[in-house]
Amino acid sequence: MKTIQPTLEIIAPSFGSSFSFSKYVENANSKAHLWHYHPEIELVYINGGSGKRQVGSHVSYYNDGDLILIGSNLPHCGFTNEQTGNKNETVIQMKPDFLGNDFFEISEMKNIRNLFDQAKAGIAFGGTTKKTIGLKIEAMEGQSQFGKLLSMLSILNELELSEEFKVLNAEGFSMELQMQDNDRINTVFNYVKDHFQEVITLEEVAVLVSMTVPSFCRYFKKITHKTFTKFVNDYRLVHASKLLAEKPISITEICYESGFNNFSYFNKSFKEFTGKSASQYRQELRSVLK
Repeated sequence: MKTIQPTLEIIAPSFGSSFSFSKYVENANSKAHLWHYHPEIELVYINGGSGKRQVGSHVSYYNDGDLILIGSNLPHCGFTNEQTGNKNETVIQMKPDFLGNDFFEISEMKNIRNLFDQAKAGIAFGGTTKKTIGLKIEAMEGQSQFGKLLSMLSILNELELSEEFKVLNAEGFSMELQMQDNDRINTVFNYVKDHFQEVITLEEVAVLVSMTVPSFCRYFKKITHKTFTKFVNDYRLVHASKLLAEKPISITEICYESGFNNFSYFNKSFKEFTGKSASQYRQELRSVLK
């Protein structure tokens, strides 16, 4: 059986700076398809386009770009690929103590400290916040190192004050993992990402992480607050949402291309997941995009 290793990403600060600022043009982010984690907090702005959002045990589909804040060591997958249609992706990465051990303890940093705490579960921002903050993030590219730092602190403060956000792992994804747990859960996430269109058995995944099936089921539920079956189904349903929005193929084809082998079960699961039938979801999305 193929062994899939999780990726611990090593991030170096930008030259002359205490944090990393990167801008990728036309889906040039080479890490987009990898499940990975790192101690740095990550702020990502995707200018336009659509795709799958995969953070911790949360999977969802985004439209019209994305603005997302990911906490330290929270496993996630890149957000763009050759199909997403994005023009630019800007990524800012900073260690929680990048300005010193005590900087964020001062009273003026209370908002940002609260934001970093919430980011442990992953936060997606929408509405006008996504647009206005996205423009400010992109404008950082032409600023001096000191200007970038001031802009970033201001942006983080504004994000904490925003009410246009969603905590992605609201049920309480376990963030404070041992390194062995991080490696194990990332191995499982990578395996689902690469094999969700096939039949995935509990037995094969349990073997992958050297556990018995009962032990793996208890472990996965404890870490992610989801059963493994629900996680796989959610992943497949998000992929179906993406296909409904982006491909002019029949709903039956989408069902099987998303890893379901029972059309009535797919229809029932999709309605429970989105609150709409697959055909209604496609029609409403098309009217919004027009």
